[in-house]
Amino acid sequence: MAPENNLKRILMIEDEPDIRTVAELALEAIGGFELTTCESGQQGLAQIDACRPQLIVLDVMMPGMDGPETLKAIRRLPDYATTPAIFMTAKVQNDEVQSYLAQGAAGVIPKPFDPLTLADQIREIWNQARAIG
Repeated sequence: MAPENNLKRILMIEDEPDIRTVAELALEAIGGFELTTCESGQQGLAQIDACRPQLIVLDVMMPGMDGPETLKAIRRLPDYATTPAIFMTAKVQNDEVQSYLAQGAAGVIPKPFDPLTLADQIREIWNQARAIG
């Protein structure tokens, strides 16, 4: 499957309903993306083929499977082995950010995020990831 030039489909895995709601508004209404939201890593893995995301946004700290574990599981799926992923977290000390990048994240967005600039932040990381990849 050839990569598409424009980012449209995003899968967001986030356990906090309030954050999912704000992100939906920010990414669908403001950003114009097709967003699929899931509340757990397991749910994200179950729905990934249905939404065929071009980009995955993951919360780091979630009950059950955390973000890094979920990303590892996603990377084992051949169709999503190289899909850019962004971690979204309040833990953004430099060593923490470096650790997320080392685990294969294309970028890290700090929480709380600004709903008005979230779509632009995601597009910027997507463009950087595609330039490298």
